[in-house]
Amino acid sequence: MGQLALGKAGLLAEFQALSRPEGQAMRILDVDGTVLRDWQPRPDDRANPEIDRGQLRDLLLGPLDVQWGRGVTEVEPGTRDGVLVRFADGRQETFDLVVGADGAWSRVRPAVSSATPHYTGVTLVETSLDDVDTRHPDLVRLIGDGSMAVYGVNRALVAQRNSGGHVKVYAQFRAPLDWHTDLDRHMGLNRRAGLDLADVEAVRSSLLALFDGWAAPVLDLLRHGTAFVHRPLYVLPVSHTWTHVPGVTLLGDAAHLMPPLGVGANLAMLEGAELAESVAVSPGPTDLDEAVRAFEEQMWARAGRWAKITAAGLERLVSPDPTEALALFDEIQSS
Repeated sequence: MGQLALGKAGLLAEFQALSRPEGQAMRILDVDGTVLRDWQPRPDDRANPEIDRGQLRDLLLGPLDVQWGRGVTEVEPGTRDGVLVRFADGRQETFDLVVGADGAWSRVRPAVSSATPHYTGVTLVETSLDDVDTRHPDLVRLIGDGSMAVYGVNRALVAQRNSGGHVKVYAQFRAPLDWHTDLDRHMGLNRRAGLDLADVEAVRSSLLALFDGWAAPVLDLLRHGTAFVHRPLYVLPVSHTWTHVPGVTLLGDAAHLMPPLGVGANLAMLEGAELAESVAVSPGPTDLDEAVRAFEEQMWARAGRWAKITAAGLERLVSPDPTEALALFDEIQSS
């Protein structure tokens, strides 16, 4: 979906020059370090190449005149002159069409919907490693060219190669939103004192305790992490829609926040391309409104299907039964 959008924008060649087809490789290990699956892309396989998010952002924004530092505080549709946008600096302007592509905690969404994201019960703690080819060659061999995942009971460790010798690592586990306030009660770690999420060594120690008993090379992903970022996973209702509001629409996470299983950015890019095409052929206000209405109907149908798939996927990936994760990947590879 993302490559289709890039093609529409005339950016596919630049994307292919930056992307990493080898990043499609996927390796799954048991908690004892045994390799259970090792999928490698074919030499000509470019169906799902990886690209760093920063590189993709720069590619998309490169030709645009973006006004930075103008945070939106409120969007008010239905004014005499159009849709009123209030900015954090006190200024306000009206527009014919406002597109809320502003993520999970969208400031535009309240103009069309009262829905707010809710916590899934799964938290990610992200860390990273730099210059891995030189500093951590053993971990390079462990991870491979793409991603590596280890699944246990209600928890997982996932590592992904990025460009420039950078690796992202995600510790995933089921826990209450305030899990860090009482590690004994919430996590069974015999540490009643609360955890300061800004204390790198304290977070590292707690994660190592949470994954105690896993293979030492796997735990090295946490031992060598440079910083830790708390990322609880939120989602919008699976079938999130709204009554059409003239002059305002949403796309991407603002419209259909779902578990981060490789779909969200692709959906947002394709939706942006489709909306742009619809707007480009709409000569008047009535045509524009009808085009946006049709775009929303198409977006809701497709996003609803993916929201169901990713919600079910998260349940299987962070599960009391680790074999569910392996079975899910087997199904994906055979489809």
